[in-house]
Amino acid sequence: MNHVTLYTTEWCPFCQRLVKALDRTETPYERIDVEEDLDAAAWVESVNDGNRVVPTVKYSDGSYATNPPASDVRRKLEELTS
Repeated sequence: MNHVTLYTTEWCPFCQRLVKALDRTETPYERIDVEEDLDAAAWVESVNDGNRVVPTVKYSDGSYATNPPASDVRRKLEELTS
């Protein structure tokens, strides 16, 4: 089960930074490009006041965070898997 889903774009420097930081610590996640998935883009807009803000992270408990630091994502993943 994927506990962390990253909604990103290829060109976003904030997305690249988050992915690089999570990869460095081998933190598992699913990554969805909002420019290729219109349903994902609509969800991102729905939780960001109509704006397509990336990265937006969705957790398996239904919570989400916009542009979180990697440390917050790792901490939340620990909470979800313990």
